[in-house]
Amino acid sequence: MKAVVCRAYGLAGLGLEEVEAPHPGDAEVLLRVRAAALNALDWHLLRGTPFAARLFFGLRRPRTTRPGRDVAGVVEAVGAKVTRFAPGDAVFGSCRGAFAESALAAEKSLTPLPAGVPFEQAAALPVAGLTALQGLRDAGRLRSGQQVLVHGAGGGVGTFAVQIARALGAEVTAATRAESLETMRALGAVRVLDHEREDFTASGERWDLIFDCYSHHPLSACRRALKPGGRYVAAGGPFPSLTSILVDALARSALSLFGSRKLLSILARSSPGDLALLGEWVAEGKLRPVVDLRFGLAAVPGAIRDLAEGRARGKIVVVP
Repeated sequence: MKAVVCRAYGLAGLGLEEVEAPHPGDAEVLLRVRAAALNALDWHLLRGTPFAARLFFGLRRPRTTRPGRDVAGVVEAVGAKVTRFAPGDAVFGSCRGAFAESALAAEKSLTPLPAGVPFEQAAALPVAGLTALQGLRDAGRLRSGQQVLVHGAGGGVGTFAVQIARALGAEVTAATRAESLETMRALGAVRVLDHEREDFTASGERWDLIFDCYSHHPLSACRRALKPGGRYVAAGGPFPSLTSILVDALARSALSLFGSRKLLSILARSSPGDLALLGEWVAEGKLRPVVDLRFGLAAVPGAIRDLAEGRARGKIVVVP
């Protein structure tokens, strides 16, 4: 079978190769990949950044040579202990090596694909959709009627966050690039800001919840943009080094010690129940994955470059 293989850090280390098809372990499922989606995590792992992360992922070259996590496809075979799925079932979730014709996934990392939901849309859901849902509902403790700002709303996580916040009853302001403002209105934002021309931290406005997909502003300024009792949730950022990650985490903790405003971050956790909820919302028309670019397996290096350079509005999908 064909698969994208990473032999070294950087885009030059990626290539399309003919590899042996995997075989499922006892608790694993073998999928025929119908669609996979890119995430910022894929780019960071490919670059080996922050550099300290190489202590875990490989110092000189990646230990994990098969990139790609978000997947949707059809079950080809199951392990001896798998009880929830059978060959022929359509599923979506997380796997190892999604940028391939076939991939292995743990049974617990998959959920059934609702009828009528396209594979491309389902593949776009796991990492970005779970980050938005858990960041708003759990970390942000979002309640109906609250005012929410989604900063960086035009990306994969942001497009989900705007819609999920609306589905949970919030009044949403979306801050993004000018070319994405109309998309934000179509997704349910009641107000849009061109974040290259308008600095939300300097506007004097206050929000109950700020969901930040970029984390470019000083945390002290973000704190001032919160209402009393408000919450700031960081869902992404450049973070070029381990030091910057630790400094940012310490600053959030320190600023949260005083007063009622809290500054937090979100790292999505695997949850079949939350995945099923997202899939149901898509099937019911409450949530629409914004798939902007589609690529074949051979074009994955270029797709990752587009992701890194911020060219996509929404999600980038790979179709084998």
